[in-house]
Amino acid sequence: MVVRIVPVIMSGGSGTRLWPLSRAAHPKQLHPLVTELTMVQETARRVAASSKDFEFEAPIIVLNESQYARARQQLDETGCAPSCYVVEPVGRNTAPVAAVAAELVRRELGEDVLILLLPADHHIRDIDGFHQAIAHGATLAAQGQLVTFGIEPDGPETGYGYIRRGEPILSGFHVDRFTEKPDAATARGFLESGEYYWNAGIFLFGAGALLAELEQHCSEVAQCSRDAVTAAGQSGTKLTLDLAAFEACPSISFDYAVMERTRRAVVVPADIGWSDVGSWDALWSISDKDENGNASRGDVSIHASENSFVISNGAKVAIHGVKDLIIVATGDAVLVVHRDDAQSVKKIVDALKDSGHHDLL
Repeated sequence: MVVRIVPVIMSGGSGTRLWPLSRAAHPKQLHPLVTELTMVQETARRVAASSKDFEFEAPIIVLNESQYARARQQLDETGCAPSCYVVEPVGRNTAPVAAVAAELVRRELGEDVLILLLPADHHIRDIDGFHQAIAHGATLAAQGQLVTFGIEPDGPETGYGYIRRGEPILSGFHVDRFTEKPDAATARGFLESGEYYWNAGIFLFGAGALLAELEQHCSEVAQCSRDAVTAAGQSGTKLTLDLAAFEACPSISFDYAVMERTRRAVVVPADIGWSDVGSWDALWSISDKDENGNASRGDVSIHASENSFVISNGAKVAIHGVKDLIIVATGDAVLVVHRDDAQSVKKIVDALKDSGHHDLL
């Protein structure tokens, strides 16, 4: 029997590390950053084609009201129409999203149907490899395991979570330990040990299995999410969660609420050309470059410069004699930062917020 999988695409984030291009109402997943398609369009296409091992159902998209109209227009253009747009009235991190999705799938399709929980703003180069990893994970998820996908690390990255593998189980491993964003020395040790994967933030589990684990480890999330679905307002394929119930949910990540506490966690290695596109430097690393390592988009002129990334959404931008810079120009803001310090863009966003510049966010 072919395994049924419902993709649940999490598209509510604001992508602050890609400011000033990414804003709350028009975040990075709604921009064409890697290909001509926006990232949410790429993600929807990625989970549209089924295989001999599993069948994808129409996806569920979870997002906020300010993003809804633009996301719907983009997804209509791809022909990958979701079965449901779930609108979060407030942001509550990924555990409530997983709980809402599991409750919806359980009610509509049954508790044995699998859910593929994945972000809308990741890039995956090898789609066939991605589907193969899902097939391996589906075998485990159908047995009641909660599956995460691990990326072989190629450097001591401090911006990712890590998963230490334990004993093997079929085509995966029991999870021995999760570590969130280690310091540089710890990350180097992880890399040298050969026992760790990057946590891709992509999960596969049965609806019933997930709800059972939530009841055991984070019952308040399970109850509030269930109430938010029961009292939700619906108009066609748009389901708006009840504000009072969803606002009462603890804001907690799926990793911390469930995966770090359950005994059912397993990791499936996934060599899929993955990037979370979590910073301008990460985007530079997967972009096409000239002979001097420069990448650009928009009306840009580059002279005598190396390993830089320049984007313009309007004004002409010209650079000369620089290296290792990120330069992003939009209609109302310009960012200049060294590539090695690209993760600090979030600090700029926080400072703008504290100083009341909400029009730039």
